[in-house]
Amino acid sequence: MNTNNINEKFIINLQGKSYVTYEGLLDLAHQKKIKSIEVELLQIPSRENNMTAICKATATTENQIYTDLGDASPQSVNSNIIPHIIRMASTRAKARVLRDLTNIGMTSYEEISHDQDAIVSEEPYVGNIPEPPTQRQLETLKRLANELNASIDYDNLTKRSAGSLISNMLNEVRKA
Repeated sequence: MNTNNINEKFIINLQGKSYVTYEGLLDLAHQKKIKSIEVELLQIPSRENNMTAICKATATTENQIYTDLGDASPQSVNSNIIPHIIRMASTRAKARVLRDLTNIGMTSYEEISHDQDAIVSEEPYVGNIPEPPTQRQLETLKRLANELNASIDYDNLTKRSAGSLISNMLNEVRKA
């Protein structure tokens, strides 16, 4: 997997697994001279399809055309995103097509289910003390806090609470 051209600020670590952000994929796509990216809504959410939106994204470079699909439903997004199912399906489709274009095998953060319980599991412990946040989590939190003009109590963060806070802050960034 080629990740050496992605700025580390675009990598999020949750439960020991790294995810690239859509923003990072788009940045890398521009480095690779993307010419265009278009999205087509293939399925409008309805009761008959369990409120599932499906979008097709097409990205074009000088020499190639890439196409992929993305979907979103109330079961695959955080409750704050449910009113924005079509946009999330669009973002997921674009993230998938940009992963192909940029040759990134890492799953994008936007593609994963954002159920808070799925992202944040049991508190990791070292001995009897909760595990502290990772350096990458702290860097991500500082970047998001700056973007949202928010203050964070870094002294009381654990690895679990940092992961949860990152998820919540990313949802706030998406709403803006």
